Amino acid sequence: MNIFLWSTLKPFIEIFALWILFYHILVFFQGTRAFQVLKGFIYLVLIFLLSQLLGFDTLNWLLTKFFAISILALVILFQQEIRQGFARLGQGHFFNLFLEESDLMAIIDDMVDAVFSLAEKRTGCIIAIERQMKLKTYTDSGIAIDGILSSEIIQTIFKHESPIHDGGVVVRGPRIVAAACLFPLSENQNLSKIIGTRHRAALGLTEQTDAITVMVSEETGDVSVACDGKFIPVMGAERLKMILKDLLIVHANQGKKK
Repeated sequence: MNIFLWSTLKPFIEIFALWILFYHILVFFQGTRAFQVLKGFIYLVLIFLLSQLLGFDTLNWLLTKFFAISILALVILFQQEIRQGFARLGQGHFFNLFLEESDLMAIIDDMVDAVFSLAEKRTGCIIAIERQMKLKTYTDSGIAIDGILSSEIIQTIFKHESPIHDGGVVVRGPRIVAAACLFPLSENQNLSKIIGTRHRAALGLTEQTDAITVMVSEETGDVSVACDGKFIPVMGAERLKMILKDLLIVHANQGKKK
C-alpha cells in the first residue's frame, strides 16, 4: 500500500476502531449505575485526545494524572457492574432448545394459570425461569424439588400453609428444580422506596443473570415480569402469555437459527 495513502487513512481507521470500542463498552455496561459515569469518562477521553491534537500541554498533564488514578477507582467502585457485565458476555436468550414450541406453550400456560390463581387470592410468589445461565447458586440455597411443572404444584408451594412458601421457585425447562430459593436484592438506586423485598429480589436476579422472573405482590395481587434488570408491565393473563412467549419461544427459535 502506498505510504502516503496509509498515513492518510490511518487516523480515520484508528478513530473508527475507537468508536466501535467505546460503543461496545457502553452496551456492556448499559442498564447499570456505572453507565452514566462511564459516559462522562468517555467524554473526558475525547477531550484528552482533542487536547493532544491541539497541543494543550497543561491540560494533557492534568488529564494524564487524573486517568492514572480514576481507572483504579472505577474498578473498585463498580466491581459489581463489571462482574455482571462479564457474566452476560456470550449469553444467548433461549429457554430450552430441546423443547418443541407446543411443549413450551404448555409450560407457559401452566405458569400463567398458577400466577393468576395466586394473584386472585393475593398470595405472593416469585418464579425464576432459567435460560442459558445456570442458577445453581440460587437453587442450592433452596430446597430441591425436581418435579414436573404444573399449575397445581406451583400453587401448592406458595400456599401460606406450605413450609417452603418463602423465597422463590426456579424453573428449568419443564421441571421445577427447587423452591424456597434466595435471590439477590436489586442494587438499583433509582427504584421507588415503596417497592418491596419480593420485587427487589425478582429484579436483582435478572440484573445478575439472564433469567426471567414472574412475581405476584402479596399486598396488591399485581403481577409483574422482570428481565435484564427491568420490569415489564403485565395487564392480564393474555399479556403475560405474550411476554413469556416472546422472551422464551421467539428467542429460542432465534437461537436455533444461529
